[in-house]
Amino acid sequence: MFPRTKSEVYMDDTIYALSSGALPSGVAIVRISGPHTRDVLFRMAGEIGSNRVAHLRSIRNRNGELIDSGLVLFFPGPSSFTGEDCGELQVHGGRAVVQALLSELGSIQGLRHAEPGEFSRRAFHNGKLDLVEVEGLADLISAETEMQRRLAVEHAQGGMSAVYQGWARRLTHARAMIEAELDFADEDDVPGSVAEAIWGDMASLQIEIAEHIAGARLAEIIRDGLKVVIAGRPNAGKSSLINHLAGRDVAIVTDIAGTTRDVLSVDLSLAGFSVRLYDTAGLRETSEPIEREGIRRARSTLQDADLVLLLSDVPNGFADVTRESEHSKLIRVRTKIDQIDQIWDKADFDIAISTKTGEGIETLLSRISSYLPVLTGKISFSIPSRRRHVDCLNQAVDAIAASLIHSKTGLDIQAEYLRVAGDALGRITGRVDVEELLDVIFSEFCIGK
Repeated sequence: MFPRTKSEVYMDDTIYALSSGALPSGVAIVRISGPHTRDVLFRMAGEIGSNRVAHLRSIRNRNGELIDSGLVLFFPGPSSFTGEDCGELQVHGGRAVVQALLSELGSIQGLRHAEPGEFSRRAFHNGKLDLVEVEGLADLISAETEMQRRLAVEHAQGGMSAVYQGWARRLTHARAMIEAELDFADEDDVPGSVAEAIWGDMASLQIEIAEHIAGARLAEIIRDGLKVVIAGRPNAGKSSLINHLAGRDVAIVTDIAGTTRDVLSVDLSLAGFSVRLYDTAGLRETSEPIEREGIRRARSTLQDADLVLLLSDVPNGFADVTRESEHSKLIRVRTKIDQIDQIWDKADFDIAISTKTGEGIETLLSRISSYLPVLTGKISFSIPSRRRHVDCLNQAVDAIAASLIHSKTGLDIQAEYLRVAGDALGRITGRVDVEELLDVIFSEFCIGK
């Protein structure tokens, strides 16, 4: 008798947790999943009634005392979110009500509080979701912009998984054709040219996956935001600009040079995308050690920027920071145009603004928006959104490429490379060898999901 794995052990438990978020709230939903779910609902609310139908019941503790009146639902497995018996208790969202309900559930033998992501993990183990759909669900919960929502929905609803499954089927078919030629070469109905028919498709598949990988940059911008760094000499108006765009005091603004010592950031939603703005220390030569560290961090942040807003309130301010002016994506912003006008050559700047009057701010936002991806007419967001997706896809592309260039080595070697490619795709969805990833992936979820 072999010892059971951790996943096999915890699947025997019946778990419960608050699934509806922070309290107090109008309604609180406590979810239950596991083999004892039906008995627990009957014990606390009496006869359940029809499956998947909400019934108003009095919910009581072990002494018969009323906890609350609420809706009770029962979803028998496997037709449930987790694939096992599930239940919901929908009560008023007061802290005392929910605490009394959770305490009562905790007192029942065979029940325990769910770990973060445990409901979704059970759905994965029971074949209700694959890993891409699980990650999409986590992203959907945390989505803050329209593009993040659309990307997460595509993944959570299986759009990406369908693409990978289609590719995996083509690899399986190719291997089957090769194996047929190897094993039954003497048979009349398996001609020696059978395997040659699949190499054109494998070459096409290699191109398809490579083009798919190219979409990772778009997904990165959608998930993590466009990184926009505000740079310039001290007192150029950097902190005033980030405060104005954020609509609150993110950074301290004074007339004293070198006030900003660290990198500050704030997230904005622009054209449905997340834009992350970074306020940095003023760029200049200084012997003050703390300010020097702030400038070092500013230059490090600039290296990773998708876009740099280089600010100056004086005509020669851009020339003083020539190193930063060499960034491939740069907008030169003239600031403080509400003050006494100085002599500027219009060719020396791209946009002029005032954070006091708001002049030029909309133009600046429009220019930043022009650096966001153009999604006009794009109806599918089946693009790799995580580093592990890209790593596995690169492994698949490399393996397919290896199979194609080893045409003179032997069909058995080529088939082995295709197996490696199929395994790489399988690791994305969780079909192959992903046990070590599970704790990391499901730890991203909140308790109750």
